[in-house]
Amino acid sequence: MKKVFLFLVAVSISVASFAQTKWTVDPMHSFVNFSVRHMGISFVDGSFKKFDGSVTAAKADLTDAKINFTVDVNSITTGVDMRDNHLKTDDFFNAEKFPAMTFEGSSFKKLKGNNYALNGKLTIRDVTKDVIFNVVYGGTAKDQQGNTKAGFTATTTVNRLDYNIKYDPTGAGVGKEVKVILNLEFVQAK
Repeated sequence: MKKVFLFLVAVSISVASFAQTKWTVDPMHSFVNFSVRHMGISFVDGSFKKFDGSVTAAKADLTDAKINFTVDVNSITTGVDMRDNHLKTDDFFNAEKFPAMTFEGSSFKKLKGNNYALNGKLTIRDVTKDVIFNVVYGGTAKDQQGNTKAGFTATTTVNRLDYNIKYDPTGAGVGKEVKVILNLEFVQAK
């Protein structure tokens, strides 16, 4: 009986050490924002209100993380309805034909301290390109309900022309470079 018990303990420890932990985005405490230069003199900021994402990892430092994210293009908002409607047209995102932007992570490399480099494939419209997000891991904490949360800030800059967003190709009115800022909180699955 003692051998059976020790065997079960050993198996449990082995399984636990290879167990994947899944985290899902908490939309109430997460934000998907962007900023683009306007007329070369100022910036227009906007955000997407509907999105979903997950992180799956076995290692505590998350360096083996599998990260996926999807954004609903129709949820774009800049605070001006006329501009938001224009952004959904074929001049920009063509939300009718391409309703989602997606990101699939390929590596999550720890740099120094809480800084990471997140490499992956970003798909906007009908184009998929490699991107690197600079990520700051804010750590973990328990909320009032006992859920474990993890926080991240991720930033990158993309050239919208690379993704077939060809409106104003000179960049004189709408800048070519778009800064993407993600403030994300994930909740650990129980």
